[in-house]
Amino acid sequence: MTSKAPPRPGAIVIALATGFAVAALLLLVGVGSLIGQVLLVPPLAASAALVFGAPALPLSQPRSVVGGQLLSAGTGFVVLAVAGSSAAAAAVAGGLALGVMMAARTPHSPAAATAVIVVLTEPRALTFLPLLALACGLLVLVGVVAGRSGRGVRYPAYWW
Repeated sequence: MTSKAPPRPGAIVIALATGFAVAALLLLVGVGSLIGQVLLVPPLAASAALVFGAPALPLSQPRSVVGGQLLSAGTGFVVLAVAGSSAAAAAVAGGLALGVMMAARTPHSPAAATAVIVVLTEPRALTFLPLLALACGLLVLVGVVAGRSGRGVRYPAYWW
């Protein structure tokens, strides 16, 4: 039986995607250390996997990375304000984030986890949202550099 899975990328494409993903995530750690704030929110590692491992997907485009993450975080803050911090509220936030992203045409699956994290950890919105925007912007910036490396798919396929 023949697999319907896409072919494996070449070794150079795999190495570059992996290297750029590691570099982008280390950049988030470095900038976070410089400003004394955490920028490496766990869903951003999943965002990096999309940006560098599947750069042509709609889920990977800057509109979805930045918009999806920020809208989902906002959804998490709304749920937190209405329902408080609990596992059930976090589950509702994750599900609602999907609907918000779909309505805004900014699908980004890792962002649903950001809504969950907001509800469970109760960060300060005025600190969390700008830091999340900065982190997403840095991921996209490194994605653009990677997409201009001459190997693999050019990133982004579209901005907005």
